[in-house]
Amino acid sequence: MPAETESKIRRKVEENESRRQQAESERKEQETNEPDEEEAVREASHLSAKLVYQVVRREGDEELRRPRTSLFWSGVAAGVCISFSVIGEALFKTYLPDTTWLPLIESLGYTLGFLIVIVGRMQLFTENTLTTVLPLLARPSLYNLWCVARLWAIVLGANVIGCFIAAAFIAWMPTFEPDILASITEISKHATEHGAWIGFAKAVPAGLLIAALVWMLAAGEQDNLVIIIVMTWLIAAGGFTHIIAGSVEMAYLLLIGELGLMAAIFSFFIPVFLGNVVGGTLVFGLITWGQVREEVRDANDKAS
Repeated sequence: MPAETESKIRRKVEENESRRQQAESERKEQETNEPDEEEAVREASHLSAKLVYQVVRREGDEELRRPRTSLFWSGVAAGVCISFSVIGEALFKTYLPDTTWLPLIESLGYTLGFLIVIVGRMQLFTENTLTTVLPLLARPSLYNLWCVARLWAIVLGANVIGCFIAAAFIAWMPTFEPDILASITEISKHATEHGAWIGFAKAVPAGLLIAALVWMLAAGEQDNLVIIIVMTWLIAAGGFTHIIAGSVEMAYLLLIGELGLMAAIFSFFIPVFLGNVVGGTLVFGLITWGQVREEVRDANDKAS
């Protein structure tokens, strides 16, 4: 028998023996633990990456099966409610003193819209750059690709409609004081003035952070509100660009005549959209799939 083959067989035997010993050790521990102790051990255990992946993938499967009308109206609601991120920032900016640390506190206002949307389980496009892509990576086919593209188009379009509804309310209804409107205008100009390349670059980290947020929420090990606040605060504090929250700012400037249509589409919307997709899908999604791919395939082979 060749030495290389013999070495592989020996290594396989050692791996199997190690697994057997580990399983035997866990069985003995479970037998010696009291029921309440064993329950405490289970609750303290971290979810493995494979289990977190399964949680996110199953959520993606459910989203892909939802009716189009449900996706649309949930997306419109998310577009309207995400406007409270812009309003929250403006309130902090208006009423806090102008200091060097103001942007850090002001960024807390940005978390408000995301809290409403995510806790309320509304359809936000950037969340779907991960959840609906994992089922596609697990079962690649033209049909699944079509399902993902259909969901993206419906949710993105609905989000933008909701953003324009919210922006029209802010711009045309006598709801906000002039100083708050001035703060909204300043914040909106700052978010949309960068140009195509910088807008794309700033959108990549935002897409990655939202995908990481989805992954962390699926792990279910920390307080969800804290995770949402911290991750979305990072987007604002880092000056990163989010396509949906940014669309409220873009729509507001369009409606008050401070931004041209071509600049809005080609210098802001398309670059930021692509940046969020690259960050959420190509970077975080593929890295996530890479770390669980072999485990998932091994589990599928055993099931077969």
